[in-house]
Amino acid sequence: MTTPAPSHVETAIVGGGVIGCSIAYHLAKLGVADVALFERGALTSGTSWHAAGLIMQLRSSHSMTALARYNVELYSALEAETGMATGFKQNGTLGLARTADRLAELKRYATVAKSFGIAADIIGPAEAQAIYPAIDHGLVEGAIYIPDDGQLNPVDTVMALAAGARQGGARIFEESPVTAIERLPSGAWQVTTPGGVTECENLVLSAGLWTRDLAATVGVNVALHACEHMYVVTEALDFVEPTLPVLRDTDGYVYIKEDAGRLLVGAFEPQGKPLVMERLPAEQQFMELPEDWDHFALPYGKAMDIIPALEHAGIARFMNGPESFTPDDLFALGEAPGCPRLYVAAGFNSEGFEMGAGTGRALAQWIVAGEATEDLSDVDVARFHPFQNNRRYLAERAGESLGFIYHMHWPNVERESARLLRTSALHERLAARNACFGEAMGWERAQWFAPPGTEPVNRYSFGRPNWFGAVGEECAAVRGNVGLFELSSFGKHLVQGRDACRLLQRLCVSNMDVPVGKVVYTHMLNSRGGIEVDVTINRLAEERFMIVSSAAFQPRDRAWIERHFETDDHVTLTDVTSAYAVLSVQGPNARALLGAVTDADLSSPAFPYGTSREIEIGYAKVIANRLSFVGEVGWELYIATEFARGVFDCLIAAGEIFDLRMAGYHALEHLRCERGFREFELDLTPDDTPYEAGLGFIVKLDKPCNFNGHAALEAQYGKPLTKRLVLFKLDDPEPLLYRDEVIRLDGDIVGYISSGAYGYTVGASVGMGYVRHGDGVTDEFIEAGAFDIEIAGDRYAATASLRSFYDPDGKRARL
Repeated sequence: MTTPAPSHVETAIVGGGVIGCSIAYHLAKLGVADVALFERGALTSGTSWHAAGLIMQLRSSHSMTALARYNVELYSALEAETGMATGFKQNGTLGLARTADRLAELKRYATVAKSFGIAADIIGPAEAQAIYPAIDHGLVEGAIYIPDDGQLNPVDTVMALAAGARQGGARIFEESPVTAIERLPSGAWQVTTPGGVTECENLVLSAGLWTRDLAATVGVNVALHACEHMYVVTEALDFVEPTLPVLRDTDGYVYIKEDAGRLLVGAFEPQGKPLVMERLPAEQQFMELPEDWDHFALPYGKAMDIIPALEHAGIARFMNGPESFTPDDLFALGEAPGCPRLYVAAGFNSEGFEMGAGTGRALAQWIVAGEATEDLSDVDVARFHPFQNNRRYLAERAGESLGFIYHMHWPNVERESARLLRTSALHERLAARNACFGEAMGWERAQWFAPPGTEPVNRYSFGRPNWFGAVGEECAAVRGNVGLFELSSFGKHLVQGRDACRLLQRLCVSNMDVPVGKVVYTHMLNSRGGIEVDVTINRLAEERFMIVSSAAFQPRDRAWIERHFETDDHVTLTDVTSAYAVLSVQGPNARALLGAVTDADLSSPAFPYGTSREIEIGYAKVIANRLSFVGEVGWELYIATEFARGVFDCLIAAGEIFDLRMAGYHALEHLRCERGFREFELDLTPDDTPYEAGLGFIVKLDKPCNFNGHAALEAQYGKPLTKRLVLFKLDDPEPLLYRDEVIRLDGDIVGYISSGAYGYTVGASVGMGYVRHGDGVTDEFIEAGAFDIEIAGDRYAATASLRSFYDPDGKRARL
């Protein structure tokens, strides 16, 4: 008999796996009792029931570790709270490295762990075998041991979360498939199930791999795709004890856990098997897919190498179930763009139990507060571009995403699948100049240019990669002469209409009511004063502005702006990214080079820094913005796409007498780091205010109207800051900074590097990161302390400064 659904609830949740039940549980913890959870079958019957149930606190970055580490706190207390067994035990994780490169990666993870007080020890082969006697330590270069990690029983844990949600007042409806969702004129949501129609103020879609299609019915873009995920369970083995830690052999593509005296051997093989959703069985509860020993043979062979006893072990069960994977191996979380109070939590890349605790708490807090209460920009569902919902793209990328989980996480590593999707009008010209391309939001971008006779292929390293010398030459050309960057992947939106300026004044910390032709660098904030959007805005006309975003955050920036439209705003927002190619001419000879192809007056009095003019180059009219992200004299040229090749050819021809050099995104990164320019998601996040980031000069608290986050910045203004972005230069010229390295002051951990790169001009690695001190991070505090940076377990002395190590006064760009 169908249970009647309530006619109205405050929050409805679709999906009764670990994610949906965690959200319901945490809403109850926040006092939100009026919750209904609808599950199409029985709880856990989608994908949660066949999960391995591994619990690991440590991720590859600080932002994800901050979210993941809560799992141990929740799962260790859940049984006592609810009276429901979870099977959670802290038997630890032993992560093996078969190569020196993998060991270097594990050492970096261990450094991240120190920032959070997570015990994580790097140990040798003999110590690893002492912890896990069955391994062949002769294959092991080293290992990381995390004693407080563990495992749980997936089904029992979901039932415990559901029990906790019920205790808080939530109602759970099983055998209640959602057949339709609809947004009502009032802004509320309506959910239809066999039990009736339920109206709700907030709707959460956490339906696992079915979320994509369900969200698409209301125009919401959730880029995920199902892959087959396989594991086997052996028969009982004599050496298997309940205290045996979870083994992660990422070089062998396998994880191995104790399972009632047996071993569960699961795989993240190098290339996954995407599933065609339409071919899945019509009955979609507790789904099992056919065995595929041919596909599983590689990882299981590696497992037998590392645990020789497996060669003679019987197999009790082969499990093959569907799991959802996203194009970037990060899940989708948050309020859906264009759909107020419709939330998504899906695409967990086979790590639902590891991330489900932190995700449930974070989304519950988001729903209650009306905005995210912590930095979730990495996983924000708004980050997806519509093309990423293309089925072919998703299928190709999902297979790589599955394998990418256990790939080496090199600095600057690139995806190889689903490439050549978005190419600029200048792609072939860059390729002809030996460009090595990377990908961002589908765009092919020149990362570096290989010297003549050198193959433009990446060979990754935690040390100096094969492009290190070539990028150094590109940087030297920009600093000493002139370089040309192709930046067409920049996101570009036109804001137009009678209320365009009013909208931007409401959103931006800077004064946007500036003269036509003025370019403003600015932020848009949340209510906590944290930076949500980092853009430059060009006032093209009285009622027309162009907003320029990084390629990676264009969809999220657009969603943020649209979310803050008011009903009486006479304004439009139009994506014009593909309408303009962008070339950036930078360096001491940029003015001379550009002057050779245009009649425009490029002198500083006529064309000062931060201004925009329409100029002629060849047969084209070009929007020229005098800006620099490298700290030199330069212009960014916005060219109608159909004229891009002609303008490029003009610059190249004129550049012959200047020895013009092409430069790529790697050079841009190195140059901006030594100049101390910040980058969103790395140095600027929703947890950081402009004052903390050292960018208070762009904030105009006294402009005619208050902006989002005004009160938070007003409360911070003029007071000692207990957290500030500090710049560092290593004293030793050899080590390399990337990100997430630990900052120590007089031996104590005070922060971590948010971004870093080798500073070719200053002769050492430079980086920046937030330093915390209860009495204020002042000039005197910085000057008085002895700082060092910990890289993969080794400490290196560093010079700290609140100003950049290259051209700290910013004079060169304004010459």
